Amino acid sequence: MTRRKKQVVIEINDLRNELGEHNYRYHVLDAPVISDAGYDRMLRRLEALERDSPELVTPDSPTQRVGAAPLARFETVNHSVAMLSLNNAFSAEELSEFDRRCRESTGRETLVYSAEPKLDGLAVSLVYEKGVLQRAATRGDGHHGEDVTLNARSIRSVPLRLLAPECPEVLEVRGEVYMPLAGFKALNQEQVKKGEKPYVNPRNAAAGSLRQLDPRICATRPLDFFCYGIGLWRGGELPQTQIATLATLRRFGLRTNPLVRQMLGIGQCLDYYHEILDCRQTLNYEIDGVVYKVNDLADQQSLGAVSRAPRWALAYKFPAPEETTIVRDIDVQVGRTGAITPVARLEPVFVGGVTVANATLHNQAEIERLDVRVGDTVTVRRAGDVIPEVVSVVREKRRRGARRFVFPSECPICGSQVMVADGGIIQRCIGGLYCSAQVKESIKHFVSRRALDIEGLGAKLVEQLVDSGRVRHAGDLFTLSHGELAAMDRMGAKSADNLLGALESSRETTLARFLYGLGIPQVGEATAQALAQYFSALEALADASTEALEAVPDVGPVVASEIRLFFEQNHNREVIDALRASGVVWPAPEGSTSERVGPFAGRTVVITGTLGEMSRDQARDWLVARGAKVTASVSARTDFVVAGADPGSKYDKALALGIPVLDEAQLWAMDETNGN
Repeated sequence: MTRRKKQVVIEINDLRNELGEHNYRYHVLDAPVISDAGYDRMLRRLEALERDSPELVTPDSPTQRVGAAPLARFETVNHSVAMLSLNNAFSAEELSEFDRRCRESTGRETLVYSAEPKLDGLAVSLVYEKGVLQRAATRGDGHHGEDVTLNARSIRSVPLRLLAPECPEVLEVRGEVYMPLAGFKALNQEQVKKGEKPYVNPRNAAAGSLRQLDPRICATRPLDFFCYGIGLWRGGELPQTQIATLATLRRFGLRTNPLVRQMLGIGQCLDYYHEILDCRQTLNYEIDGVVYKVNDLADQQSLGAVSRAPRWALAYKFPAPEETTIVRDIDVQVGRTGAITPVARLEPVFVGGVTVANATLHNQAEIERLDVRVGDTVTVRRAGDVIPEVVSVVREKRRRGARRFVFPSECPICGSQVMVADGGIIQRCIGGLYCSAQVKESIKHFVSRRALDIEGLGAKLVEQLVDSGRVRHAGDLFTLSHGELAAMDRMGAKSADNLLGALESSRETTLARFLYGLGIPQVGEATAQALAQYFSALEALADASTEALEAVPDVGPVVASEIRLFFEQNHNREVIDALRASGVVWPAPEGSTSERVGPFAGRTVVITGTLGEMSRDQARDWLVARGAKVTASVSARTDFVVAGADPGSKYDKALALGIPVLDEAQLWAMDETNGN
């Protein structure tokens, strides 16, 4: 290397370090020591040096935040540690109950919590290896997300290289991408100038920006980032508390919320909630509550998680904002199972960051309880900050001639009879899989991961296929041609090839998955498994009487009636025939549960925790194939529990009831003992 080249290398490294330091001071410390113009001069100098010596460009250089070509689609990534959601509390009593459970489980008289505002943004995961950003992904379903690395690199508060030399070998950071209110206002002004539709709220704007296929567009959006924890820490010494973890991440150059506080006991937690509620309107970003976490990481580990949420954290949500408006009309919507839900069509009103023009009225009983009529002035809110609902009627403003709503006796979409179910609470169209209102949701359910698991056939594509007339029911999916698929928006030849391959692979399934995929009302995964195990063939199930169905374990009169009604509808049988004619098959039954032999035959099993050799779904299918009944909850009738890493409350309940708990090694040993 020449002397001149050595000088260039030194200058490039110095500029990168200085720019990284200035980014840290600006975004993390909020204490810049250089003007924007001065920063830009340094960045332009670095760009010029790298342009002359392209071999010296590295991915973590500040010049490499933007510039990649647009993507065809986002790749799916697996989260090595699940990104769990949080349980919500809506009252001080619920928060106190959370504190009581945590204290009882940890054996502590008083607990220390971390507390911080709950941002209304988009959860993301950032993975750093040797201090360099390698991957960014959205939360997705908690187990699988979208790779948004190129877009995340364009966010100035996301460091491309961590500052501290003692950072772990691998660090996965969890945080929230959001759009500051000032940036949101400016973006919408620009949208209007260009004649484009403005975004409804900052969260939608942030999500839409981070999911732009062109990173250069994302780079123009005013996105920001706060980190709130870690998913993975490999190498080096892990901090012992949540507060210490955030302080360490901040030292690494990652931005944390300056309003994070340490709380001693529930009293301080409640005080903090009111403090944040009072200052909410002064913040430059939207929040919808406060997040509390048990501060001690060892206590977090012992508390574990249940289902999709940790037991050591809670989001105490702010009261849902309410507004008044006028009911212009009341009509109904038909869902996947045929349930008919009344919907109030409202004079549009802005509630909780979105414009609300429709609100659910739930069912006939709720309409009668509210005594809501067309023409009434009503109070509406977004339940859980999500679903608009009518809270009450302003009776003193009722107009003369306000019209009562009468439930239809026939489905307004397909004309089928409407029957009353669930003790008179739910009205349901019996049109089944040939009711066009039910088709889209039915197909989405049919292709879902726990049913036929057809990868690449997402909700938007299902809607396109149904709207175009190419798909009328699930059986039509297997008749689609390459040309038909390639013609859909955002598909193309390669995506069509992939989807055709996924459809072909899904033709071989299990009877339990097939039954679950049909979406028979009241038939969930466990019931589908029980039915598949009890009957020797689909034909036997389809022709079974209500009395025969009630003989199946855990199938009562209501479920039996729903199953019988489903198979009595000719159009449902026609869809099933079309699916089978298209090649959808499952292994021949090995006889009823009582006829099978082996250590699992007839045993009731519960799976909890993360397994190492296979997923929980795969383990469930493996056990069912050997005659076991896999249920979702532990009871006195459970024979044994299979526990993987980080088991939840099912593990605790099994121990309390004295039910045997097996690890994976013991499970495989049982099978091997039987000669399998």
